[in-house]
Amino acid sequence: MPEVIFNGPEGRLEGRYQPGKEPNAPIAIVLHPHPQFGGTMNNQIVYNLFYMFAERGFAVLRFNSRGVGRSQGLFDHGIGELSDAAAALDWLQVINRESRGCWIAGFSFGAWIGMQLLMRRPEVEGFISVAPPENLYDFSFLAPCPSSGLIIHGDKDRVAPPSSVQKLVDKLKTQKGIVIEQQIVEGANHFFEGKIDELTTRSADYLDRRREEIAAGGGR
Repeated sequence: MPEVIFNGPEGRLEGRYQPGKEPNAPIAIVLHPHPQFGGTMNNQIVYNLFYMFAERGFAVLRFNSRGVGRSQGLFDHGIGELSDAAAALDWLQVINRESRGCWIAGFSFGAWIGMQLLMRRPEVEGFISVAPPENLYDFSFLAPCPSSGLIIHGDKDRVAPPSSVQKLVDKLKTQKGIVIEQQIVEGANHFFEGKIDELTTRSADYLDRRREEIAAGGGR
């Protein structure tokens, strides 16, 4: 798992990159939770999702946004972090020019950034959004959401309460042309303490099903 340094809008960004198993392997990017509350690319959920993609042959990247770890710059309340994520995806695409398929995954603050990023990237075929904090950030940009995806959260989450996540899901499910799958992990808090393995397994099962549908000619 090579350490990588690539250029972001405000200087160097550090990441961990796992090359794909084939030249045309799909790519994925995994985005970490809020940096001012300890969120880094080494968060356990981010780490597990990273390896979930890697085990399936993806070329996958996780990275520290500006001001985290060895990444240069200062926290920018989401605006700069979205630019960092776009730069990271650009870097990933440049070194995987033959890639077929692009996925975005994010946890909490990273889910918010990831869903903004997919609005700008029509090539994204799917997303995994873990505990998106609809109550803390504005998700109204999803009008419409351009791709199908999984929203997964815990029923004991006090940071992103189930009722607020449900509002986001209900809004997205009214849109035509995409399928939003919602999964609720019983007994899980915002950080999925004691439930990370279940979260990873459910996410992997969803990814496998979606990839099979896409390979069979299914829609977004």
